[in-house]
Amino acid sequence: MTNPALDQISLTKLKGIGPALEKKFHQLGIYNVQDLLFHLPLRYEDRTRLRQIGKIRVSEQVQLQGQIVSSNIQFGRRRTLHCVVRDDTGMVSLRFFHFSATQKNSLAEGNLIRFYGEVRRGRTGMEIYHPEYKILSDFDSVPIEDSLTAIYPATEGLQQGRLRNIINQALALMEKSPNVQDHLPPALVQKMELEELTDAIRLLHKPPTDAPLRWITAGINPGQKRLAFEELLAHRLCMRRVRNDSKQQKAPQLTADDKLLSRFLKGLPFTLTNAQQLAYQEISKDLGGVCPMLRLLQGDVGSGKTVVAALTALHAISSGHQVAIMAPTEILGEQHLFNFEQWFVPLGIKVGWLSGKTKGAARAQQLHELVSGQCQLLIGTHALFQDEVVYKKLGLIIIDEQHRFGVHQRLALRDKASAGAINPHQLVMTATPIPRTLAMSAYADLDSSVINELPPGRTPVNTAIISSDRRSEVIDRIKKACCEGNQAYWVCTLIEESETLQCEAAEATALKLSKQLPQIEVGLIHGRMKPKQKLEVMTRFKESKMQLLVATTVIEVGVDVPNASLMVIENPERLGLAQLHQLRGRIGRGNIQSHCILLYQTPLSDAGKRRLAVMRGSTDGFYIAEKDLELRGPGQVLGTQQAGAMTFRVADITRDAPLLDAVKEASELILQSHDDIVDPLIRRWLRQSEHYANV
Repeated sequence: MTNPALDQISLTKLKGIGPALEKKFHQLGIYNVQDLLFHLPLRYEDRTRLRQIGKIRVSEQVQLQGQIVSSNIQFGRRRTLHCVVRDDTGMVSLRFFHFSATQKNSLAEGNLIRFYGEVRRGRTGMEIYHPEYKILSDFDSVPIEDSLTAIYPATEGLQQGRLRNIINQALALMEKSPNVQDHLPPALVQKMELEELTDAIRLLHKPPTDAPLRWITAGINPGQKRLAFEELLAHRLCMRRVRNDSKQQKAPQLTADDKLLSRFLKGLPFTLTNAQQLAYQEISKDLGGVCPMLRLLQGDVGSGKTVVAALTALHAISSGHQVAIMAPTEILGEQHLFNFEQWFVPLGIKVGWLSGKTKGAARAQQLHELVSGQCQLLIGTHALFQDEVVYKKLGLIIIDEQHRFGVHQRLALRDKASAGAINPHQLVMTATPIPRTLAMSAYADLDSSVINELPPGRTPVNTAIISSDRRSEVIDRIKKACCEGNQAYWVCTLIEESETLQCEAAEATALKLSKQLPQIEVGLIHGRMKPKQKLEVMTRFKESKMQLLVATTVIEVGVDVPNASLMVIENPERLGLAQLHQLRGRIGRGNIQSHCILLYQTPLSDAGKRRLAVMRGSTDGFYIAEKDLELRGPGQVLGTQQAGAMTFRVADITRDAPLLDAVKEASELILQSHDDIVDPLIRRWLRQSEHYANV
């Protein structure tokens, strides 16, 4: 009888795992024995040698052994168990702030103990808090470790010692079983100079004694390279599978009415840049095809993506189809509504609006116009794809600020938008340039167009980093700029996620600035205001009827006031680089020299200093995006909550970037010649995200 595959063996088959402990493992995403093998260490500790107590130093991580010469409970601000251990060279104290009666009994005077922990200086000399320990019958009864000790990601109630014991059982099963299946073709493993799968797993859990402790954090463990490659490959295969499936689907072939497009372009007060024209040509070619367009339109802040989106929408509308434009926030949606109504209503095109706040008769009317085909272009938030929203003939979806929706939502939207046998084309836009490394993994299902030049007449924004201690100087600077006929933004950010608190902070700031600058008209805009109020404020600001606009980060995208040449961002250290770049992009839209002041709170952390220095040193969105990825990681760059596709177990996008070209090549080879291994690879690495492949 053959042994069952390790991914078919339940955790409860292992010694020491009952239903309660099994639930703890489920919290870590571990459901079977194979999952244990892929639960990899965060770091290593060296327990392969014993140190003498007399030679230890503060801050060292050490393994010691000796006899307990005293053990008692001490009472002070908190109750502690205090033990003193002696060997032939000296004494050290062990201190436990949390302990049970069983622990107290085992740590009795006279017992022999081996323990590991970090040395601190305490009241009575050298101390170790909460060491890991074993009680010994004699000093030779338990052999010293023969490999570095792995420290794993854990959860409450699952201690390292127990976790290691259970992973060791899984490793023992792996040695007996040929069933940790290596899905990669041998030729690929050889070409890429990768470790064999079982060797890689062994190297990661049980590294040799001469391996450096930094082996895993520095990304130099060959086992890690093998598994990172396989994980990146599984992610890419998943996205390519989605892409290839979409190529099997049918989409409407859209032919543009050149006369309508020409009328639109003649009505614009500017001519398109070469980059805008090229991006539209790539899109136009896709729209004429029989399978759905899936294209990412990237461009730096202010590069003119909206005009390209308008041309794309006109292309579809003039071909007799409806278009939906989805924005992540109401304020950005309203900005699009304002622009598209100005552009499209003179061309005889009916533009509609739908958000979660559209209620009653207005909602019923909008839904009727949509299903009857009267509404040709619908703009709104994710409400555009609620179940009761039915389109007569949807041919194109445009998603703005794609990164705000997250990878899961993009793929799920495709499913919702499909009407029977015909799938609409999709254009997703982002003003947060996507680093090449992310584009090759999270966006591998999309073709990409890049608008890499700014419209003529734009002047680069000068950025200054100023401490909040100099706030009064900054206020004087605003007064001077506004008195010279320019306009300014004051952006309030708060570390709390609470929109209410952010709005209250903005209201308090606006009130304070109004008192400090009585000769200047100060306005306020935040997310809790009604759409009509927000529109009124923005219109007054655009028409120069107010000089200073206090805002929360709702003005991050889409707001265009060419006369605004000064921006103050409070607490910039609390925002990511991409978001700061977005905010800064609201100024520098005219031909006046513009200035952005980053008003930080002291003291500033080293990471904060590095981030703000990047902002001061560059206005290139692509460079800033790469640095943001390097400093914050992919989960944060894509938006933590929605970064489902980017929560890697082994791979690190920045560290493993050199593997991505080989991963791309390998994914195409596997899809062509080894299609049978795609599903097993996706299952192994994307258990929580399997539905990607079904979208």
